[in-house]
Amino acid sequence: MIVVDSSVWINYFNGVSNQHTDLLDHHLSHTPVIIGDLILMEVLQGFTSNKDFETAKDLLGALWFRRMGGYEVAVQSAANYRILRKSGVTVRKTIDVIIGTFCIMEGLPLLYDDRDFDPMVSHLSLNIPSPL
Repeated sequence: MIVVDSSVWINYFNGVSNQHTDLLDHHLSHTPVIIGDLILMEVLQGFTSNKDFETAKDLLGALWFRRMGGYEVAVQSAANYRILRKSGVTVRKTIDVIIGTFCIMEGLPLLYDDRDFDPMVSHLSLNIPSPL
């Protein structure tokens, strides 16, 4: 199983071809892909066309779905944010700390294309999928 961040999904839906979208394409046919509620919201809010919104909602709705929040994740996310800040790292988006913390707690690799997750890999042991 793998979690894919909105940074990759957005590029994927926009037709961007890079190592991350290629890896997503591979995983979609070989690995169960998880979509989290926070990621689903981030991806869907960007569509301007109702048709594209509905198409993406149907595609993403066919994936494994998980709620990423809750008390334990909130408390651990705050602790992780503090660890990063004490290490000199300020993550720009709180939602990314929540997504990263969820993946760490669940032992799930996160496929992303957003520099906010890099310190979580080096300081918090966030797992990333192996390249193709």
